[in-house]
Order: sequence, then structure tokens, then C-alpha cells
Amino acid sequence: MNTQSLIELENRYGAHNYKPLDVVLTKGEGVWVYDVEGKRYLDCLSAYSAVNQGHCHPRILKAMTDQAAKLTLTSRAFRNDQLGPFYKEICALTNSHKVLPMNSGAEAVETVIKAVRKWGYAHKKVEPEKAEIIVCSNNFHGRTITIVGFSTDEQYKEGFGPFTPGFKVVEFGNAEALENAITQNTVGFLVEPIQGEGGVIVPPEGYLKRCREICDQHEVMLIFDEIQTGLGRTGKLFAEEHDGIEADATLVGKALSGGFYPISAVLSNDDILNVFMPGDHGSTFGGNPLACAVAREALKVLQDENLIQHAETLGNYFMDQLRAFNSPYVKEVRGKGLLVGVELTPETGPARPFCEKLMKAGLLCKETHETVIRFAPPLVITKEQLDWALGEIEKVLT
Repeated sequence: MNTQSLIELENRYGAHNYKPLDVVLTKGEGVWVYDVEGKRYLDCLSAYSAVNQGHCHPRILKAMTDQAAKLTLTSRAFRNDQLGPFYKEICALTNSHKVLPMNSGAEAVETVIKAVRKWGYAHKKVEPEKAEIIVCSNNFHGRTITIVGFSTDEQYKEGFGPFTPGFKVVEFGNAEALENAITQNTVGFLVEPIQGEGGVIVPPEGYLKRCREICDQHEVMLIFDEIQTGLGRTGKLFAEEHDGIEADATLVGKALSGGFYPISAVLSNDDILNVFMPGDHGSTFGGNPLACAVAREALKVLQDENLIQHAETLGNYFMDQLRAFNSPYVKEVRGKGLLVGVELTPETGPARPFCEKLMKAGLLCKETHETVIRFAPPLVITKEQLDWALGEIEKVLT
């Protein structure tokens, strides 16, 4: 079937909750993807940073197929031989005490909300049903009812209420606003180190470090959503490392499987995750042997191929080159590592037409918040490939 007939099938039978570019992909390898007509594109979105290791990485593919031939799912009613080694390896890599695996990023967020609330009641002695979690304006943590309820994007909420109580919203990047919002009922502060979906918004220098100090002073658990920024994307294993701090709980997903299989996790200290007793929380697929085997190899690839340092080096080069274009359409280039946002001027209008032109040139990216083009290629990208992409971007932006 050709591109148009496949698009028509989607439009006829699928819910219209996405507005994708009109390219129908059928194959991926490394940084490249191919459409059903045989055209090749350089992927500069990486499935929202889920394929940091590149499409169909052969080592992760082998780990998946080997495990799939042996055992895929037991549920947590029984133990499996991949779970313990996965726990040990990811805790050692991330300096975590404990891990709780789930499937999607949103599930990891829901899990940490439950855990931090229960910690607040058990250890901080917050009055029953009074626990509060502080979040930031312009946040994006997922699409469940609870999560969209504390979004400040009205489209995410319209028509879906009533919402879960217990959340306060403060300005992102404003540590004083965080401190002023804390009460005796505050149990956690949930924040993205860099707001990806919000437009690749990088907070002011020292903001996260000051948030760490405030949370320590007020006995509040600091929770970093690193589902998009973690696992090498910003040139560090976690974006928190740019500020030399550690969260009390860190959320990972996306690249945890290299794009092969849904797996997410809450990485935390003993205080938070020890609140869960048998029956308090669970997931049929969470921690299944297939996901664990895939995640173990995906983490090894990040380390063995030096992809984290590679992201820092090429990310700095990428942003320097983008800024050198002096495009009349560009207001700002910002980001860390290979998570880069190009914000257009108000006079330029929406970013989507630029993404469509880049698609025609053989480069795939996506607009976010209407006026920002987000670039996040797989971390396996070479300088030569990045230079080719820069050449196409320059033609479109200038």
C-alpha cells in the first residue's frame, strides 16, 4: 500500500488524537528511517528520545529475541531470572537504593505520586488526605487523569475533569516560588530538569541546586522526571548531574529499552520505596523478563558505546552551528546535549511549515508548543550525519 492509502486507513479507523507529519515509516536503522515509498530520512526526534541508542540496535535486538524465545511474562505473581540482575545493574549505574519497574512514563509518575504521598503520611505525619505535591507551570508528565489535572495547558484538561486534588503549581525556574508554596502538608516537588514537551525550556543556572537545598530544609522529597532528559540525552546520564545534585526519586523510561519495548522505572532511596507493602501497588507487565532483558542491554549499549559523552560533544557543536546561521526566523537556540529547541520569532508564525519542509528534504523533526522546533537525534549520530542535517536545516531556516 502507498502512503496516501495508509494515511486514509488511519484517518478512517483511528482516533484523531495525534497530528503526525504525513510520512509513513516502515523501517529503521541507526539514525535513519525509511518510508513505504523507499525514501530515507534522518530521524531528528528519536521517538521523543526513546531511541537514544538508534533504531533497531543489533545488540538490543538480540537480547530481545533471545529472551522472547525463552520467557516473556510471568506477572509478579512469580519471580523471574532477569529482574534481580536488572535491579542490581540499574541501581549500581544510577546510584539508587531501590527500583520499581513499570511500563510507561506516565505509570512511573503515578507510582511516585502514590509512594511520596504514603511516605508523607507515614514519616512526615501529614494529616490523612492532606498531602500536597508541588509541580511547575508548563509541565508535561503524561496523559492520565491525575497528571493532566495539574497541567497548565488547557487543551490537556478540557473536557476531562473532575481532577485529582492535592497539587500546587509554581513557576518553573523560580526557586523562591517553590519555597513560598511549601506548607506542613508538602510531601514532594515534581519537576523536569529541562522541560522537553514545553519547548525545551532550560531553567536558570543554579535553579535545580537551590531546589535541592529548599527541599532538604523543609523535608520535601525532590522528584526529577528524567523520562525524556535521562539516559544520556543531555550529555550526562541524568540532567541533574549538570547541577551536581541527586534527586530523592528519579523517573526513567523511553530510552530505558532503546525503543524496543515499554519499560519505565522509579529509581529512589529506601525511605520512599520501602513504604510499599505487598498489594499496595503493581502491574501485570511491570518488571517482566522480556522488558528487563531489553533494558539491561540498552543500558550497556549507552555505556559501551560512550553515547553519553558523545551527546555532550555533538550537542555543543550542533547548537553552536545553529546559532551561527543568524536566521531571521529564529528567536533563540537552547538545550543541553542532543536535546535542542529552536524557537521562532512571533512574526515568523508556527513551526510546523518548517518541519514539513525539512521532511521533504529528508529530515524528520517535530514542532512543540507551536513555535519551537525540537531536534533530538539518536545519540549514535555521527558528526558527518549531523553536518548533513545542519546543511538541510540551514536551507530551510535561512
